[in-house]
Amino acid sequence: MSITKDQILAALSKVKMPSGDGDIISLGMVSEPFITQNDAGAKVMFSLTVPADQAEKLEPLREQAQKVITGIDGVTSVMVALTAERKAGEGGSSAPAPKATPKQQAPEKPEVEGVKHIIAVASGKGGVGKSTTAINLALGLQNQGLKVGLMDADIYGPSVPRLVGITGKPEAEGRILKPMEAYGLKVMSIGFLVEEDTPMIWRGPMVISALTQLLREVSWASADDPMDVLVVDMPPGTGDAQLTMAQQVPLAGAVIVSTPQDLSLIDARKGLNMFKKVSVPILGIVENMSTFICPSCGEQTDIFGHGGAKQEAEKIGVPFLGAVPLHMEIREMSDAGTPVVVASPDGEHAKIYNAIAEKIATSLAQEQSSGPSIVFD
Repeated sequence: MSITKDQILAALSKVKMPSGDGDIISLGMVSEPFITQNDAGAKVMFSLTVPADQAEKLEPLREQAQKVITGIDGVTSVMVALTAERKAGEGGSSAPAPKATPKQQAPEKPEVEGVKHIIAVASGKGGVGKSTTAINLALGLQNQGLKVGLMDADIYGPSVPRLVGITGKPEAEGRILKPMEAYGLKVMSIGFLVEEDTPMIWRGPMVISALTQLLREVSWASADDPMDVLVVDMPPGTGDAQLTMAQQVPLAGAVIVSTPQDLSLIDARKGLNMFKKVSVPILGIVENMSTFICPSCGEQTDIFGHGGAKQEAEKIGVPFLGAVPLHMEIREMSDAGTPVVVASPDGEHAKIYNAIAEKIATSLAQEQSSGPSIVFD
């Protein structure tokens, strides 16, 4: 049975405001529902706009709206974003904002149940191979004997489903999703919930809410069976989504991926500075596409230059984790959904990723025993 927008809106019209002033539809609080459907059922997504000063208090309203739509026959997944907007002049907007105190600058970030360490794999721009690096580093960490998960935080361009070769849909227990599994990793991505060619035409607050749900409404692990490391494949750039993740998630550190040329390094510095501002340790820099190796003759050509990321790491005083070449095997294996670390575990490229993962695992172990030690000054 096909789910229609009218069905969704009719169901939501039954959700009343706690004050009794009306329902969320008549008050104009609900965005245009986004519906994707296949043989398994329908996925429904929409945002709920509330006054900024009531956002926390109205979280139960979001949960109620989600529950109502979940109860519709044929709906298999629901994602509701709570969008808080402040009206012009509200709260004395002409007055200067109060200065943040040290406590406000480093707020306590709620832990993710059962996850010991969360690390971000980030880049200042797209197209540098960040997602390919993230999946191979996750597998490399697993090769260090760790229990590892991978969260795809790139809402607009999720790559992880293709990189790990998964085409199924996650199961749910109430509002909690079960992560998918691939090559021993627990994996979650918005790409499992929508069709691959579906554009995600979302405003920033809805993206942030979706990221929060992917992180905190997924059964990654438990206290009885903890996960050692959750690798987060961050969106490219330094916008609201990236900043929110850095501010609200208890990150143990960040890995910055860059190609060697100056243009890429300029954007990598922006990513480094973003993490600096929110006091996230820098685990190091990876130089991807470091040199091109001809698959026929083995000759090396520095198409994008070589060594730029290493020089940048030395200049700013953060670890240089390693250089990954531009090679057909890495690209072909990634496109096929069989990352090179599992496709050619004894090959040279797998050894590079494993060596980088070993350095990261060592840093995390040092942090656990003595507190954060790789902090961006």
